[in-house]
Amino acid sequence: MLATVERIQIIEEAEMIGNWINESAVADTYRFFYHKLQTDAETREKIAAFVKMKDLYDDVQRFGRYHPDYKQIMTETRIRKREMDMDENVANFRRAENDLQSLLDEISTLIGRSVSEHIKVPTGNPFFDSGSSCSGGCGTGGGCGCSA
Repeated sequence: MLATVERIQIIEEAEMIGNWINESAVADTYRFFYHKLQTDAETREKIAAFVKMKDLYDDVQRFGRYHPDYKQIMTETRIRKREMDMDENVANFRRAENDLQSLLDEISTLIGRSVSEHIKVPTGNPFFDSGSSCSGGCGTGGGCGCSA
């Protein structure tokens, strides 16, 4: 019975942390820019144009340089990607997304480290992964002692 009560308390505290994150300024900023990204007609056009070119790009990748429109599609895809990336709403959303991800990575690392320094918390961020036995990109196939 004691273990069940402990688990319920842990789950309730985890829900509180989730609520705090949802109520944070970082989450509000993320939601604000996500909404702008979804509602701005010009931004949506740029994203749609890129997605359309990406589909053609994927088709070209199957054939490589032998595809008759290889050069034109490769160039056009890069142009559409740059137009989309340079859009103010896309850039703001990506910044807000990275800020929220950093907050979640930091919280995950704090929780993991509070249990043990040896707990691996896969954040995808080398800053937070530096305490684990593998930084995620050793390229040795496990030669560094990681479980890659």
